[in-house]
Amino acid sequence: MRVGTFVLAAQFPGQGPGEALHRAIRSAEVAEESGLDSVWLAEHHFVPYGVCPSAVTLAALLLGRTRRIRVGTAVSVLPTQHPVALGEQAALLHLTSGGRFTLGVGRGGPWIDLEVFGGGLEAYEKGFPESLGLLLDWLREPRVAGRGERYGFREVAVVPRAGELLDRDGTECDPGPEVIVACTSPKTVRLAAEHGLPMLLGMHCGDEEKAEMVALWRSCALAAGHCPDSVRRAAHVSAGVAQIADRAEDAAETLVKAMPGWLRQGLDAHVTVDGRHRVMRDPVGYTELLCSIHPVGPPGLAADRLAATAERTGITRFALLVEGSGDLVATEENVARLGTEVLPLLE
Repeated sequence: MRVGTFVLAAQFPGQGPGEALHRAIRSAEVAEESGLDSVWLAEHHFVPYGVCPSAVTLAALLLGRTRRIRVGTAVSVLPTQHPVALGEQAALLHLTSGGRFTLGVGRGGPWIDLEVFGGGLEAYEKGFPESLGLLLDWLREPRVAGRGERYGFREVAVVPRAGELLDRDGTECDPGPEVIVACTSPKTVRLAAEHGLPMLLGMHCGDEEKAEMVALWRSCALAAGHCPDSVRRAAHVSAGVAQIADRAEDAAETLVKAMPGWLRQGLDAHVTVDGRHRVMRDPVGYTELLCSIHPVGPPGLAADRLAATAERTGITRFALLVEGSGDLVATEENVARLGTEVLPLLE
């Protein structure tokens, strides 16, 4: 079982972005101190739902401040950035961190980000497969040309090459950074499977839905010609929420008091690029749902829920939102308890 934290740098009502970012950084440092496996960083633009606009930039900072823990993006949004630029940054972080960086990518949403950064709605609705393919070429090949509808350029050398990480004896030892794909629809599941890339599945999904997506991924990956052993060993990631307390009622109360205000403020700030109608989840109901399906409660209950998800879905990697209290000290304590009290119960 590999348990990590999911960091949004959430700006709760009454807080400034500096406070949110400081809490995000401290939660990552405590995660390493407490023995957790990884830190996963989200990125958002123009909304207080999360005030980190560049997951790779924050990943660089955290990789420099840590020595053991893996740091990943969850996710870098491809329609709003050039896949070659993102590939260059991923290679740089992979090589300079000794292979501790994971690049998570996703399609994002139909937000005004597409207008600001020039991708347009086309990049969101149709361009993700081309962007993902170009990104993977950049991370795997010595020279790359753009031959798609959106990206066209003459062949150039890939510098630095992501697959040139040296082992301690001076020999090359791996093919480049791990790449995962955020999947919220069967279409994206199939795309990830065709490339043999593991999935990141959202915290809004229950175990049954995640199990169905894993089953679809496996069938599509086998149909695409990937070997059964690699399909079986695919390291998908399940996102969730974790809040540890001595009593389940106290853990749930902490989240129900704090999260709805953040969700209401953050989600309501999203603006669609084309004016399409949005239906926002009920913040209180959504928080209560998260408390009921994720590791929220005493260490034993939290461990049991993680183990149950692993058994039902086959997923053994977790990215858990730990900042749901909105408070720095409470977040640090939550991360520490997750690592020192829950993790040992899963070994």
